[in-house]
Amino acid sequence: MTMREWRLPAALILLGLIPMLAGAGRLTELGSGPEVTPANARFVADPLPVVLHIVGAVVYTILGAFQFVPRLRRHSWHRRAGRVLVACGLTVAFTGLWMAVAYDLPAHDNDVLAGMRLVFGSAMAGSILLGLAAVLRRDIARHRRWMTRGYAIGLGAGTQAFTHAPYLIATGEQPAGNVRAGLVVAGWLINLAVAEWYLRRPAPVVTAAAVR
Repeated sequence: MTMREWRLPAALILLGLIPMLAGAGRLTELGSGPEVTPANARFVADPLPVVLHIVGAVVYTILGAFQFVPRLRRHSWHRRAGRVLVACGLTVAFTGLWMAVAYDLPAHDNDVLAGMRLVFGSAMAGSILLGLAAVLRRDIARHRRWMTRGYAIGLGAGTQAFTHAPYLIATGEQPAGNVRAGLVVAGWLINLAVAEWYLRRPAPVVTAAAVR
């Protein structure tokens, strides 16, 4: 790949770096027999969904970033990686729904945020399934649109770290209640807005110099 082709996957992986590191820390904590605290009690009591969610999200974030490289989309690698991504993406979406329903709400969350997690988790799963259905019909354009939207929702945790940052800097406190719900939803909406811009932008003009 050229340096230009590397920029988008590198940016997407960097955006997902904070939640991936947080997930690695959570897995390390669960694997070490942690002391049970109010912050981790739900994970210690039922670790399966969070473990599947973290592992699926790491693979989905990294592997999915390279699906945006035009050269790889013309290669059989794209199709093989896509099969893994469908499985990982659905794992992320459905375990997110599982945790939203099965786990007790943390102190700083509320029912509004729990409901939004159900909405966006369902939207992510639906986008991936619609993208899969489209490619099975050989509708590549529609497949690309739905898979991009699903990936944008899946990468929401990365953007949410940045929507939370100004509040944390300004107040020195973790946001809670409706404020936190708004900041979390903002992360998803920002990603979806960027995804729509990406899908609707004019196709780049290929010059003779670029082909050489």
